[in-house]
Amino acid sequence: MGTGDMPATEVNINVSLVRQLLTEQFLQWADFSIKPVEFDGLDNRTFRLGEDMAVRLPSAEAYTAQVEKEHRWLPRLAPLLPLPIPIPIAMGVPTNGFPWHWSIYRWLEGENATIERIDNLHRFATTLARFLTTLQQIDPADGPPPEKHNFFRGGPLAHYDTEIRDAIAALDSKIDSEAVTAVWEASLKAKWNGTPVWLHGDICTTNLLVRKGRLSAVIDFGCSGVGDPSCDLMIAWTLFSGESRDAFRAALSLDSATWARGRGWTLWKALITLAEHVNTNSLEAGKARRTIDEVLTDRGVLA
Repeated sequence: MGTGDMPATEVNINVSLVRQLLTEQFLQWADFSIKPVEFDGLDNRTFRLGEDMAVRLPSAEAYTAQVEKEHRWLPRLAPLLPLPIPIPIAMGVPTNGFPWHWSIYRWLEGENATIERIDNLHRFATTLARFLTTLQQIDPADGPPPEKHNFFRGGPLAHYDTEIRDAIAALDSKIDSEAVTAVWEASLKAKWNGTPVWLHGDICTTNLLVRKGRLSAVIDFGCSGVGDPSCDLMIAWTLFSGESRDAFRAALSLDSATWARGRGWTLWKALITLAEHVNTNSLEAGKARRTIDEVLTDRGVLA
């Protein structure tokens, strides 16, 4: 997802709408089967089209800039990366039934990454690190800098300082506010002065696909851009721990300041999630709490 949950459009995005759009714009695929993807994200609604394609529609106006960005850059990035990423086939245009551009992609087989589906977490961590390292080494010339299109991923953490401090204040009696504030302030002090590199922007379990126990593809580049790669480290505390986190860290050639900022990005996401769901969704709140605990107890990164 992008930042704090963005309001969804009132457009009812369903199979009927996808069929209508295909009939109007891509008649050659209008009779193909259409099935909603079971574990979908917030930024887009995704449907499997036939056996080999996927249809993705932005769920709100805040995500619409991602469509053209992916169509421009993913075909250029894909041949240079060691794992498959989504390849756009066609771009739909706004209509009376749907107000924004939308996409058709090649379908990538696999299931969302979970601990249970990964047969070797150490290998998974090093494979992902190799993917990110390769991504960072791709020529960033003319790549999109951090802006609204990717919710400022790759930009300064200070952009979210007020939001974080508001969340800490709201959660004061429910978290270790002093410890969280200390980690957040350390991440702000760990300034980035490097050369901009390519970043994915939302490396999370729902954007990592697994087949036969191994990492098989990386999807959803809507938050991608060129800037500080520390935002791509959040997976270190949301999926990895102990030995697998150490393996991930060792396989990435990043300095301690970058890891400190990575902790900051992880806290940002976890805190706004916890603040939103603490009284309404025990599952999401529980995940956020576990992530915060992982960040606070990890002694492998010193700012």
